[in-house]
Amino acid sequence: MRTITLIPGDGIGPEVAFAAQRLIDASGAELNWEIQNAGACMIERFGTPLPESVIYSIRRNGVALKGPITTPVGEGFRSVNVALRKELDLYVNLRPVKTYRGIPSRYENVDIVIVRENTEDLYVGIEHMVGGDAAESIKVFTRKGCERICRYAFEYARREGRKKVTAVHKANIMKCTDGMFLGIARDISKDYPDIKFEEMIVDAMCMKLVQSPESYDILVLPNLYGDIVSDLCAGLVGGLGFAPGANIGNDCAVFEPVHGSAPDIAGKNVANPIAMMLSGVYMLRYIGEIEAADRIEKAISYVLSEGTVKTSDLGGSFGTKEFTDYMISRL
Repeated sequence: MRTITLIPGDGIGPEVAFAAQRLIDASGAELNWEIQNAGACMIERFGTPLPESVIYSIRRNGVALKGPITTPVGEGFRSVNVALRKELDLYVNLRPVKTYRGIPSRYENVDIVIVRENTEDLYVGIEHMVGGDAAESIKVFTRKGCERICRYAFEYARREGRKKVTAVHKANIMKCTDGMFLGIARDISKDYPDIKFEEMIVDAMCMKLVQSPESYDILVLPNLYGDIVSDLCAGLVGGLGFAPGANIGNDCAVFEPVHGSAPDIAGKNVANPIAMMLSGVYMLRYIGEIEAADRIEKAISYVLSEGTVKTSDLGGSFGTKEFTDYMISRL
């Protein structure tokens, strides 16, 4: 029986994390859950929002399911998510987006996977003030980082039967950093003649995604662009409430929704748990629990297509708990 590290998070994190846990347990997957806490509530006790016990648990178990954790804006501690990715070398951030029948959207047949580099770029956090009137942040790309994320995108495309990889960049302006990323993507594409390769400047990519998102399959991007474009793509299919995510390295993986902790609605039983549930689906597939993953995803598709049981963000009246109860009844 596989043991999974469960990190409830804060804000709405515990509500959606335990909803996903309940659904996964009802799906037939045989798992043990090891609960580990992280976030602002840990600072007083441990002096850090990310205690060593959390890192140790993930290393030992190899897989974690994580709820959102609040990151202060402009002050306070750095992102726990960024720290986890760097500490565990989770260099792939996988963010799939797809349209579901029953979710309001002006688009149809969107099925895009964002493959985002997860450990480099401006997110290395090297920044400082220059005197009192200027600030400087350093953008870091390495050949190793570019090679492994581009290779992963093509391997994922081949494994999942995908047809096209688009490398997204700003190499026309940043010729060293983005130029290296693009050059490496071009070189690696030659090893995959069965996969169509194209390249797109990031601002043009945003326009094209709004115009014809169904034309794209897999996007591989540096860290910052991947973060921004993945939220844009989520908006195409109904919002962050339907956007799961995975952080994958060679030895560990952490699965979490793309959305934040929404502290303004925490504890009110109104949060939409679907993104967390879909993150659980990808976790189950990662560990080989394919039948349970398929049951959950089919149940989610069925309930959304029914259009009668919805959380408040979808115009419905079902709370997080009640929505989860109904989802379990439809497995």
